[in-house]
Amino acid sequence: MKRLEFTDHFVDRHIGPSNEDQTIMLKAIGVASIDELIDRTIPESIRLKDKLNLDKAETEHEYLKKVWNIAEQNKVFKNFIGMGYYPTITPSVIQRNILENPGWYTQYTPYQAEISQGRLRALLNFQTMVSDLTGLPLANASLLDEATAAAEAMIMAFNTRKGVRKESVKFLVDTDVFPQTIDLLKTRSAPLGIELEVSDFENWFFGKDVFGLLVQYPTGSGKIRSYKSLFERAAKENICKIVATDLLSLALLTPPGEFGADVAVGSTQRFGVPIGYGGPHAGFFATKEEYKRNIPGRIIGVSIDTHERTALRMALQTREQHIKRERATSNICTAQVLLAIMAGMYTVYHGSKGIKKIAERIHLLAKLTERTLAEIGISQNNNRYFDTLEYSFDSDETVQKIRAAMEGKSINLGYLGDNKVYIAFGESHTFEDVVELAEIFADVFDKSIDENTIKDLLQKTALEFDSEFERTSEYLTHDVFNHYRSETELMRYIKSLERKDLSLTHSMIPLGSCTMKLNAAAELMPITWPEFNSLHPFAPREQAKGYTQLFEELEKQLCEITGFAGVSLQP
Repeated sequence: MKRLEFTDHFVDRHIGPSNEDQTIMLKAIGVASIDELIDRTIPESIRLKDKLNLDKAETEHEYLKKVWNIAEQNKVFKNFIGMGYYPTITPSVIQRNILENPGWYTQYTPYQAEISQGRLRALLNFQTMVSDLTGLPLANASLLDEATAAAEAMIMAFNTRKGVRKESVKFLVDTDVFPQTIDLLKTRSAPLGIELEVSDFENWFFGKDVFGLLVQYPTGSGKIRSYKSLFERAAKENICKIVATDLLSLALLTPPGEFGADVAVGSTQRFGVPIGYGGPHAGFFATKEEYKRNIPGRIIGVSIDTHERTALRMALQTREQHIKRERATSNICTAQVLLAIMAGMYTVYHGSKGIKKIAERIHLLAKLTERTLAEIGISQNNNRYFDTLEYSFDSDETVQKIRAAMEGKSINLGYLGDNKVYIAFGESHTFEDVVELAEIFADVFDKSIDENTIKDLLQKTALEFDSEFERTSEYLTHDVFNHYRSETELMRYIKSLERKDLSLTHSMIPLGSCTMKLNAAAELMPITWPEFNSLHPFAPREQAKGYTQLFEELEKQLCEITGFAGVSLQP
């Protein structure tokens, strides 16, 4: 009996050269077959003797069915975990016309200005957005993530030491910085001989050995703290002042550039980029003009072409480490350009008023939750906050009771030890979510609360910050952020920029983009599935069984291919 099988194989569709093409190329090279080509180019002594023990290749249809079954193992709960990752809403016009569009994703990064004017314009929008919101004059486009941006800021401060600080080696980090940022700072500081001191900033002493400091604003636990006097003291001592900040909060809060920061870093994930189990998301890095020759990554600048027309170029571009290694400012090649473009377009779409409304809504949901839980006798720790509430309970037993009740309703809160529970709000959260949280807490503590009471509290809840923290300066005033409000307008704008670029939709791309242009459509489809892109990186492991299976299978495959006993997926 004849065996039934799919005839449409992935390799035949995805890899360009047909059998006829291969024959022509082999003839031009002067060999009769691919086997002969391999015989002539790869020494016998280093070739595999045994066949690799890998699963049989699948068709696209088989693969997508398998990946869907894996995706279903992930459990996407409603997340209030925070810690640098928040529910956001990706506008459909951006998802469809940028994220899912090979006219944007195949070329990915703008190595050659003359064929990248569309992307360069989109990245200039990103830089302008970051610069406006942080209150600092210079921003790059862009970095790997928030933790990497913080590490790059530390290294830049270390490399630009001068005067009495020339030999200083100590870098101060506040204890209330996100733990994942602190972990990466430890990894990146050790090889350079930088001494990391993690302690409460209120106890800091600026000895001769200190060259820089890092604080979080708002803090990892959600507090809004004043760094003005600290920064004034640091400025007198010629110490570099770095702030890891939540970009969305700066629509309401005094920006770091206005209270003395030398550098502001963070993530643009909240600007329409799905959580995706921790990434990728574009990190940002904003600083003062004096650091323009030391800033990592790339800066898009406005120039003039040979016909005296306005043109964009990379005014500063990090080189990969194999080029002038001793002169490289950093080792960042993949700067998350596609995600930076998404975040920039999100800002173009919403504008200053829209961004502010989103920030206000998030803050009001947090305030309403604080007032609602206070009604049932649960008081909150943070006097000033943007989106994150911190609660302390009398015992771990109480915390576990809350956790079990929440997870029973498919809700994740933040649990970082010390009997503390965190509730962090994002763009997609609603009034109904506040009601549900309140009802669960009331049930745990044998109290009662009804929706009408919460509605009454909403009417009495106002947006307010101390004058010291309330933003008064304007932002996003450029025309590009005040013009494209309808989907049709933004779609036309996106398409107008796309037409200024060369991508795989036109021809082979001569430089760069090595990752994205090699991904087939079937490989990219799952990144927009909620089972993959909505999972929080700090969700309990049992909610990420699909991701765990993918990781374990990939590690096993890479070990088989490389012959090593173990593989790290972290890089």
